[in-house]
Amino acid sequence: MTSIDPRISPPLIRRIYKANLVAQAAIVVTGAIVRITGSGLGCPTWPQCVEGSYTPTSRQVEGEWHKYIEFGNRLLTFALAALAIAAVVAAIVDARRRSRDGLPRRRSLTVLAMIPLAGTVIQAVLGGITVLTQLNPITVSAHFLVSMALIAACVFLVARSGEPVDSPTIWLVPSPVRLLGWLLIAVTSLVVLLGVIVTGSGPHSGDADVEARFSFDPRTVAWLHADTVLLMLGLLIGFAIAVRVTTSPKTLNRRVTVLLIIVLMQGFVGYLQYFTGLPEVLVSIHVLGAVLVWTAALFVLPAMREKVGN
Repeated sequence: MTSIDPRISPPLIRRIYKANLVAQAAIVVTGAIVRITGSGLGCPTWPQCVEGSYTPTSRQVEGEWHKYIEFGNRLLTFALAALAIAAVVAAIVDARRRSRDGLPRRRSLTVLAMIPLAGTVIQAVLGGITVLTQLNPITVSAHFLVSMALIAACVFLVARSGEPVDSPTIWLVPSPVRLLGWLLIAVTSLVVLLGVIVTGSGPHSGDADVEARFSFDPRTVAWLHADTVLLMLGLLIGFAIAVRVTTSPKTLNRRVTVLLIIVLMQGFVGYLQYFTGLPEVLVSIHVLGAVLVWTAALFVLPAMREKVGN
């Protein structure tokens, strides 16, 4: 039986890091449900739900279910905060274990573990600003993009905690393939950004009674988003072929295959929702797909290299 490398974070600590990743992804989807159902102002004040109460009340003029959807999403922030604190504690415990055993402390893991907690605080403030500005599309978009940045931090935390050291790095693919991989991530980032603009320009403004959206023409930005998705798909296919014809690790091949499948499914849902008038269910699925695409793409990067050390 193969023993576990003591330089790698213990399984329990890695599970805490993975739980943070899942939670950050989940709150993006629940936030989208708030927007799509028009519940963005179900709790019209912040930090209280309604003036004089932190919880929904029967006297609210907001719809019976809108207030509970928005309040439920706010409650998830507490779960996120608890997991973020657990990640920080786990990183500190792991660092002390390493120090006690004479291993490098790997401060990079501690820094990465602190990002979800800092991000949760930022998101809470952004959420308040979003409500107070009546769902201004800029703050709504910023809310989403910060979440995607937090997902990236959690992906790297999960990946780095499974590596024995921080340096040196051995690249397992040729330089052109590596550059193609980074270009793929850059274009994927652009796809996510344009997707946010499309959503902010469409009919789902976030509240049933508030028209808060960008002034862009929805059809134009939707097709620009679609064109960028096609560019990403072309890069991904080229990257997949390059990975196949070179001596790349099996892990990288698997992750590229998973990413390709998710992108194809996401593209299908994207066109389907466009041609069916943006039904709420499909929009929600599309947001989930965006999170999965972004996460899967980021996991490709660590599979291209290996950390080595004594």
